[in-house]
Amino acid sequence: DVIRIFAEVRAQKDCKLMLVGDGPDRYACERLCRELHLCNDVIFLGKVRDTVHVLEIVDVFLLPSETESFGLAALEAMAVGVPVVSSNTGGIPEVNEHGVSGFLADVGDTSQMAQYVLELLKEEKLSKMKAGARQVAQKFDLSVVLPKYEALYRKLVQK
Repeated sequence: DVIRIFAEVRAQKDCKLMLVGDGPDRYACERLCRELHLCNDVIFLGKVRDTVHVLEIVDVFLLPSETESFGLAALEAMAVGVPVVSSNTGGIPEVNEHGVSGFLADVGDTSQMAQYVLELLKEEKLSKMKAGARQVAQKFDLSVVLPKYEALYRKLVQK
């Protein structure tokens, strides 16, 4: 789905796609890039230990997952100010706030996701969403979340 989204975006805007990881779908992704004539615009980075360096140079993070328990990868992107276009499945909507830190679309709706990416790539929208992404990510900062867990544990132990 990421490559199909990119193909729609690339048809309207000059841009590049960076893919991180070496999962079992890499060969299929490389083949799809060849079929769609995108090889010159897709960069396969492979395994990356410190993704912050990659996230610091990208404009949009795509997470079109079919299932996702929380969306930690999206949160990591948002923490460095990268807006997210993602599926509205699992725990992702808890992390990615539609219209604030990025956009949510139905699973498999690659056309809608491509439109959201194009919207984000407009300069005035991108700067606003970058700030929104950082702001939403702060809600999950350890200094905010840890006291909530501790309070919950104390409450449970008292019972």
